[in-house]
Amino acid sequence: MLPVRVPTPLPRGGRPGADREPRRGTRWRAILPPPGRWRRPLRELLLVVLLFAAYKLGRLLGAHHVEEAFANAGRLWDAERALRLPSEEDLQDWLLKLPPAVVAANVYYKYAHFPVTALFLVWTYARRPWHYRWARTVLAVMTGVALAVHIAVPLAPPRMLSGLGFVDTAAVYGPGVYGPAHDDGMANQFAAMPSLHVGWAVFVAVSLILSTRTRWRWLWLAHPVVTLGVVVGTANHYWLDAAVALVILAVVMVVLRPPARPRRHPGRDRERLDHPDAAVPGSDKSTAPHAPVAA
Repeated sequence: MLPVRVPTPLPRGGRPGADREPRRGTRWRAILPPPGRWRRPLRELLLVVLLFAAYKLGRLLGAHHVEEAFANAGRLWDAERALRLPSEEDLQDWLLKLPPAVVAANVYYKYAHFPVTALFLVWTYARRPWHYRWARTVLAVMTGVALAVHIAVPLAPPRMLSGLGFVDTAAVYGPGVYGPAHDDGMANQFAAMPSLHVGWAVFVAVSLILSTRTRWRWLWLAHPVVTLGVVVGTANHYWLDAAVALVILAVVMVVLRPPARPRRHPGRDRERLDHPDAAVPGSDKSTAPHAPVAA
């Protein structure tokens, strides 16, 4: 008997290959991550924006204590001299001999503070999810404590003490950072202590050293060193402003200890951050039913 070839039934569309055609929207579904993947990043972004808005609003609460701010500045200056700390004016005098360096310092002060910290948070979220929650929490707590000090102890920065020989480098050399102190509605210029420029820079460096393995990670210490020189050389902060920021950061990091480096696969860490309630395969928290074992 000769073999009979049975024709292949046509798909529902009535045309050969119709079942292989992608459905409408499948291409975009393959490119874009599933909807659940967006929830965690959007929630984190919203949290950071709300914290920043609360920080800016809180700083404005202490922006009108002018007399108290200048009185505190005089007391702090006397305290630094009693402690025999080096004069901030000496560092600024050395910097003023190099006008291009003054402009570079102003640029660093104006543009490095928030962008570097934001990029650090984005990179940590994407590449070190096991480290991100701790880093975000430490930054939030440290900033909240600093905000409380800003409100309780208003302090005029050195650049406002022209009688001591300080120069407002941003106003003289540019680029400008602040407006007039009496009508600057966007910033509290009497929030010199503690210096969050120094506090954030030190934390970013320490956090990156803890979360990476490369031998070049120690170069991140250059960021807080340069930041300290910039904020003092431009007469935006005193030495003690940086010291108080370091004390606050140290206390917060002692209370909120950094997490141990996990030994899991990075993909599982990413999944745990996006879906914190999901069980990790192979862990004790996994509640998935086991496959039946053949007899």
